[in-house]
Amino acid sequence: MEMKTATEPREAPLTAEQFAQLGDGLIAYVRPMRSEDVNRLYPHAPQIAPGLTIFALFGADGAPIVLADSEEGCIGNARENHLQMVSLH
Repeated sequence: MEMKTATEPREAPLTAEQFAQLGDGLIAYVRPMRSEDVNRLYPHAPQIAPGLTIFALFGADGAPIVLADSEEGCIGNARENHLQMVSLH
């Protein structure tokens, strides 16, 4: 195994765009959100009554894939689309 020394150049870090594309189309995560946030963040989404907890399935790049009334609904959609689920911490 070849070791690099501290003086050797390292690979350039990923750009924000490259990082966002990691796992694109393969990885997804679920995040709960308030219905008011859905209406504010995604104005093209159907209007949802205020005060509800909605679960959103997002792609690796942060793009919303589906909204559901349960976490299980989002996970089921991810499985149907062969997406690998990851946890966010």
